[in-house]
Amino acid sequence: MKNLFKVSAVLAVVVLTLSGCNCFKKMAKNQSEVNVTCTPEVLVLNNGKVDADIEVTFPVKYFNAKAVLKVTPVIVFEGGEVAGTTQYFQGSKVDDNYTVIDKKMGGNYTMHVSFPYDDRMACSELQLRAEIKCPKGNCKEFTLVNLNNGAIPTKEEAAILAVGGAEAAAIEYAFGLTIAQGVNTLQRDLNYAAAMQPMESGYKNVITEVTKADYKYAINSSRLSKKDKSSEELSAFQQKAADQKDNDRIKQNIYVNGYASPDGPEKFNDKLSAARSESGKKAAEELLKELGLSLDASSYGEDWEGFKELVAASDIEDKALILSVLESYNSSTEREAQIKNMSSVFSALKDEILPQLRRAQLVNSSDITGKTDDEMAALVRAGKFAELDEKEMLHIASTGKLTAAEKVATLEAAAREYKSAVAYNNLGVAYAEVGEGAKAADAFAKAVKAGGNSSAINNNLALVNLMNGNTEAAKAYTMNASKEAKALAAAAEGNYAQAQSQLEGYNAAVAATMNADYTAAKQFIANDVTAAADYLRAVIASKQGDMAAATAELKKAIAKDASYAERAKKDVNLRKYIGTEIVL
Repeated sequence: MKNLFKVSAVLAVVVLTLSGCNCFKKMAKNQSEVNVTCTPEVLVLNNGKVDADIEVTFPVKYFNAKAVLKVTPVIVFEGGEVAGTTQYFQGSKVDDNYTVIDKKMGGNYTMHVSFPYDDRMACSELQLRAEIKCPKGNCKEFTLVNLNNGAIPTKEEAAILAVGGAEAAAIEYAFGLTIAQGVNTLQRDLNYAAAMQPMESGYKNVITEVTKADYKYAINSSRLSKKDKSSEELSAFQQKAADQKDNDRIKQNIYVNGYASPDGPEKFNDKLSAARSESGKKAAEELLKELGLSLDASSYGEDWEGFKELVAASDIEDKALILSVLESYNSSTEREAQIKNMSSVFSALKDEILPQLRRAQLVNSSDITGKTDDEMAALVRAGKFAELDEKEMLHIASTGKLTAAEKVATLEAAAREYKSAVAYNNLGVAYAEVGEGAKAADAFAKAVKAGGNSSAINNNLALVNLMNGNTEAAKAYTMNASKEAKALAAAAEGNYAQAQSQLEGYNAAVAATMNADYTAAKQFIANDVTAAADYLRAVIASKQGDMAAATAELKKAIAKDASYAERAKKDVNLRKYIGTEIVL
């Protein structure tokens, strides 16, 4: 395999010389006119496969009427090879069912070959291996033929071929005709993860928590007795305010709202609610005097909103009718009159609902500031996931504060603890970003099982199937996927012109490069300073024959990510560096 990529990629002629096979000797007469071409000359990875069309032109008076030629395409790479479908050609006097090549007419035959891609094929050669069979002479059985010089194996070589092993493989390789070199794997550089959609965490750094307690009044009264100023609800309110007082992350806003029940004259109730707000404020100041907190007071007159909420939550039989009346009238006077007319329900309202609205409501609206991003990142690095809730974990994973591994670990913890569609979806995106396609697909499937039915999950299912080479499976999702996902699906199937027109940035540059639109490709990544973009610029420069620029860009890529040095040694797009110790 030391010769990989060292022979010319330009194909012209199969050279056949005289051999010990009777019919094959005659076929050698017009050897210079047998042409073999391969399209493409540099193989291309597309949709998980490597395809090529091999065209063989046999000249007039070439093919012996009694000969049978067995041709097998083989992709050869370091450490192995994969054989394609064998094709048979026969002369016009052979009694068999192979493709007939008439001696008088000659013939043209196109052989389509397709190989499932193996990572080792990046640095490879596509060869044709041929065996000849003649009715007489040394080739009564199919015998290997050297397509480079027409020779058949010597006795020593035949013995080695019969045994097999590494030496036999070396002979077979030497006898093969190389018709294409390497596999352009640039399609695999499409960044499907970049188009995936994480779901919103729902996290807010500052949340508002509201605590309420009521001072209750007798009908038409704004006075509070000592008993009215004491309740479990008010004690709990006071205790929570005290607990939060010295917390630097909490800002407490305390106020008192005075209300009246809507069962009297509106003007009277306005004055009554104002009086209740004042008496309620004095009682609240006394309740909270040791905390040194300031209070504001307001009055809101008749509490129709509170009335509606209490009715809706009650067991009153005709509550739907009452609520309908509330919606039908804008005037509070009309509302009150209509409700009083409903004698069957008014007693229930009088006894169960209205007394609860004669109140001054004490409200603590606390603005609670959460952990900083740095604090959350520190907890992640300490492995203290239990000190973070789901929204915090989803949030810190989205900030760029974590390494890729830390991000995965955080989202794994969130998914493990909360098993939500959002956690599974975002974990799938994180797996995809680190190249874990199988794990990403599993996470997205779990997001669906957890009840996820969003466009983001559908989009990600399309992309992860493309990432994993499952283009047929991806089609079930691409119909309803984003424009970007559809364009990447087109690129995954080799439709680079379509993909280029619909993509942006790095992915557009990959599509443009595969489309041989190098000017556009460079424009797409003009402002991209990542190692991946540097490497792609090296590929583009190499294709344009500018090896100085290719070397400079490759140097930048390797400085940022040393793995590109090894990749360049096998990348057919950078033939200058293949198999070399790259010193830049």
